[in-house]
Amino acid sequence: MEITLLWILSAALVLLGLAGTVLPVLPGTMLVWGGIVLGAWIDDFTRVGMSTVVVVSVLAVLAWGLDYVAGFMGAQRAGASKLALLGAAVGTVLGLFMGLLGVFFMPLVGAAVGEYLARKDQTRAVKVGVATWIGIMLGLIAKVVLAFIMVGIFVAALLI
Repeated sequence: MEITLLWILSAALVLLGLAGTVLPVLPGTMLVWGGIVLGAWIDDFTRVGMSTVVVVSVLAVLAWGLDYVAGFMGAQRAGASKLALLGAAVGTVLGLFMGLLGVFFMPLVGAAVGEYLARKDQTRAVKVGVATWIGIMLGLIAKVVLAFIMVGIFVAALLI
């Protein structure tokens, strides 16, 4: 009975983590990783060995890093000011309180407003806002893909 509950917890962590890859309130990648490590531990690392856990851990760290770096890379590529980067960060936080649309679009608005305040150039502000948004969306897509790869590796290790 106890092992069944642990497997349910492992699966719940993985599923909650997959949802968290697109919902910024939840630490998605880390929840997926935690569910996988718990699953490996439950089975005493027999089917899911330490080498698999290390590979999944590297993917988790990579996905976590991409989540933070991608938006800034998009902004930097467009030549964003420091105020635009600050605006994107503030927009991201404000977006959390505005639902899914806020989460996806407030970083764009924040970066554009920050760039406009820094340089008073509306065209440039829109360019920086869009570049920041594209970077964030590419990072999100990469994070989701890496999370599903982590789960795939885990499931394959369990079944083989």
